[in-house]
Amino acid sequence: MLRKIICTTLTLAALAGLTGCATNRESASITPGTDLKAMKTFYVVKQPADTHNIDQLIKDDLVKRGYTVTTGPELKPPYPSDAVVTYVDKWMWDITLYLLELTVNVRNPNGFPVATGNSFHTSLTREGPPEMVGEVMNNIYKQTN
Repeated sequence: MLRKIICTTLTLAALAGLTGCATNRESASITPGTDLKAMKTFYVVKQPADTHNIDQLIKDDLVKRGYTVTTGPELKPPYPSDAVVTYVDKWMWDITLYLLELTVNVRNPNGFPVATGNSFHTSLTREGPPEMVGEVMNNIYKQTN
């Protein structure tokens, strides 16, 4: 009887430990009245601590969509573009380093937020940085329809 209780307890503990490992969450929102498609030039702010070139991945995604994009350090508003893009990337270690969460914010040249998107993938559902950038940007642009 004790052996059965111990086996059941260990099995339940193992199953409980696995439930938090496979999380995938994505979201996006756009400020009402915003026409992202009318914004033709973007400035992507390179985060000083970014060693994974997320700014370049965002730039590449926007260029594929037909926009003119420059990247560089944070500037004093107004920015010399139709929109400025900032991002926050969170990395996690689980046997290898992977991008856990990416948040992208699109603002007008004066810094007013017009759109935001987020992607969160834990270890078992992890995506590469290019895929997560694509996911976030696709979700933001879906909001414009």
